[in-house]
Amino acid sequence: MISTNNSRRAVRKYNVDMSIRQQNDAIDRLAMTYLPERLGEPSDFEFEWGKVEFVQRVWESQIEDAWRVDLQVHAMRGARLTDAEGLREFLIDYHEKDADWATEPLGDNGFAGEREAVVLLEPGLAAEVRDPFGRQGIEEVKHIAAGIRLLEL
Repeated sequence: MISTNNSRRAVRKYNVDMSIRQQNDAIDRLAMTYLPERLGEPSDFEFEWGKVEFVQRVWESQIEDAWRVDLQVHAMRGARLTDAEGLREFLIDYHEKDADWATEPLGDNGFAGEREAVVLLEPGLAAEVRDPFGRQGIEEVKHIAAGIRLLEL
């Protein structure tokens, strides 16, 4: 289901201390303060799954005759995302993982898996950085996730 609620994205007031690139690298009021230089072309998508609204940015590079995903960032909003454990349980369903999905703590309100890092920014708002094909590496993914900031409206 496509989300049509764009009211919270209508007007943005960015922190003046942010660079132009950081301002352009914002999705759904989340600024990505660090991104690797080697990312391809970005595309944005909005959808809803399991009563959670997603705004997703995907970067892809053309390699020979095919396009390859370089990186994905999801901004997720929903009542199910109350704490890190609720977020993890939601993502187990969303990504069709086993209940024993191997993750490690990341900061106070996040966790990292083999190719993803997830942070709960506030109750009801989370961000996930995914490297589905191992093009960036987990350390870069963690660095990107650690640099995600909520923009003020």
